[in-house]
Amino acid sequence: MTAVPAADATLRLLHHLSRTGPLPAAALAVALDLPRSTTYHLLAVLTEHGFVVHLPEEHRYGLGLSAFELGSAYSRQAPLARAARPVLARLVDQVGESAHLAVLHGRDVLYVVEERAAGRPALVTDVGVRLPAHLTASGRAILAGLPPAQVRALFPGREAFVDRTGVGPRRLSELRAILTEVRRIGWAAERGDVTAGFASVASVVRDHTGHPIAGLAVTFADGEVPDGLVRATQRAAVELSRRV
Repeated sequence: MTAVPAADATLRLLHHLSRTGPLPAAALAVALDLPRSTTYHLLAVLTEHGFVVHLPEEHRYGLGLSAFELGSAYSRQAPLARAARPVLARLVDQVGESAHLAVLHGRDVLYVVEERAAGRPALVTDVGVRLPAHLTASGRAILAGLPPAQVRALFPGREAFVDRTGVGPRRLSELRAILTEVRRIGWAAERGDVTAGFASVASVVRDHTGHPIAGLAVTFADGEVPDGLVRATQRAAVELSRRV
């Protein structure tokens, strides 16, 4: 018996729909041996988050866009992570600081590769961790390459601007100013926005169409940016873009 029955039921429901296609709620309840009320509650939450879509004309539920995005994200990230590991390893050896690669996931960035430098403190940017994109150097590098309308859709109001340390943009106009500067100088930075006492610089990784697909960043103790760090990060991002 699982210790988290709601999570178990949710995952079994999604897995069942992935194998069968759209089904009525009653059929799902029977197939999964769930009470109808529980099934409808799960479907309502999954529909709200886009993992399930209701087809009213057919009185059925099927997988939604978020489920597709999750699956396609894995198919993108797995080869991206493999391509990135040797690039980041060489970068860490060169600059002596920890480096990481993150992809955009909604308003967050998801870290898919982390290369730690010897003797450097542990960071929050471990593989699988999600952080607000507007606070991270990696996220800013990616967001700067997106169309303004997409950025506006991701950050429609002030409630979208969470903070961790009391610093960072708190409205769209402030984020736009940061992204304008990123585009002007060709790299992104943050100082204490994620963790007090630490700073990061990042460069964007692009696919063959020029679309931004990841941010490659190096994190160091806050202060003067170490000599050559920005150029080394930019070169690593260009190399990874070629590999991708």
